[in-house]
Amino acid sequence: MTLGLEPVARSSLSDAVFDQIAAQILTSRIEPGQPLPSERDLCKALGVNRGALREALKRLVQAGLIEQRHGGGTTVLDYRRSGGLDLLTRLLLAPDGQPDLKVARAIMEMRAALAPDIAKLCAQRATPQLIPQLRAVIRNMQAAAAPEDLERLQVLSLELWELLVTGADNIAYRLAFNTLRHTYEQIREALVIALANELRQVNACHALVEAVAVGDAARAHARATKIVERGSEGVLAALELFDQLQSGAPRA
Repeated sequence: MTLGLEPVARSSLSDAVFDQIAAQILTSRIEPGQPLPSERDLCKALGVNRGALREALKRLVQAGLIEQRHGGGTTVLDYRRSGGLDLLTRLLLAPDGQPDLKVARAIMEMRAALAPDIAKLCAQRATPQLIPQLRAVIRNMQAAAAPEDLERLQVLSLELWELLVTGADNIAYRLAFNTLRHTYEQIREALVIALANELRQVNACHALVEAVAVGDAARAHARATKIVERGSEGVLAALELFDQLQSGAPRA
């Protein structure tokens, strides 16, 4: 059984091996509980040495995609039960380059759930040094709002949330934010229009920062909720339209 794998011809062999096997697992071409072929067969199918293969297998174990048992071979795991947030980036885009709509929706729902709490914690924990940085981003947003430079506002919005999550001082939220941001960067340009209503909320962002500045956690939470809700509405509407176009369903 070779699973449709192809010989690798790249500088980082272990990376390429990891990418191929991970893609097979994440697209369900290899089902949970199914054993991987032997190392000898995998090396032959991929055209790599055992050192590169074993390094890739080690990474697959760390990613929660496979389990290696001493003397018992290698078994594919159900990544939904064993994987971590780092898999979101790989799950977002299908092999044909199109976004997986369910994953995209899940990301937006997670963002909407995390952002208000990040803002609340930032209001409670922000250092005095953070406030001038937040206000500087707001001034830049106000300057970009006059000509409605949405692309510039999008970049500044990311800077704002980068500072807010820093101020929240929560390592779990920081790592989740890092994953969401890395995933978001893959399709950032395509989301400018869908996020337009959120990006225009410069006054609301200003109010959020001032709530953080005075330590008003409840107001910071409420402001953040309204801001990200506008973005979620736009992105989810765009995803629904994309889904209709893909399926050929008539538009309502």
